[in-house]
Amino acid sequence: MSVIALHLVFTGYGHWLPNDPRGSGSEDVRQQILDVLGPIHHGRKRIQPSRDLLRSFYRDATPLLQHEVLWFDDAQRDRIGRAFGEEIQRRQYTCWACAVLRNHVHMCIRRHRDTDTIIWSCLANAAMGTLQNDASIAPDHPIWADRPYAMFLETPEDIQRVIGYIQRNPMKEGLLEQRWDFVRPYDGWPFHKQAPRKGKPLR
Repeated sequence: MSVIALHLVFTGYGHWLPNDPRGSGSEDVRQQILDVLGPIHHGRKRIQPSRDLLRSFYRDATPLLQHEVLWFDDAQRDRIGRAFGEEIQRRQYTCWACAVLRNHVHMCIRRHRDTDTIIWSCLANAAMGTLQNDASIAPDHPIWADRPYAMFLETPEDIQRVIGYIQRNPMKEGLLEQRWDFVRPYDGWPFHKQAPRKGKPLR
């Protein structure tokens, strides 16, 4: 089967480290000081750690980071969403779902001529550019984890499942339901019925 859409995840700085006990997409630890936190488990673990274990990990990890962990407030989340929308329009991407949360973002994007890495980087850089003008954030402060993360979707059922998951995320975090102007309703692409062209019968 071929990839028809992407589930992109943008993780805020300091919120999902390479040796996170949940597993990660990393294959190495770039900052050796983080080695003391434990080994890397490549990929998401089948059995997830408890919240207490996760909190303990990040209590130990936070003092080792070069910058403060960044949490997005209401105004920053709005600015991130607007930056995404402008970049999506400029590059003519099709977005079927987006949730901008306190420390990460989920997005479902239709397959495009740009690769998943390029799409992720273009959107991440657009949001980074608008947040670096925020007086509360130091100009050299990283906004995102430095590794793009994408899951490949191969069927309309995959897309619908991910859209539902993304739409529920804000409420799970105690935020209001999100509606972004750049998000389009999913129409079943690529298997939706095409409108007949004038002068050409359907076959």
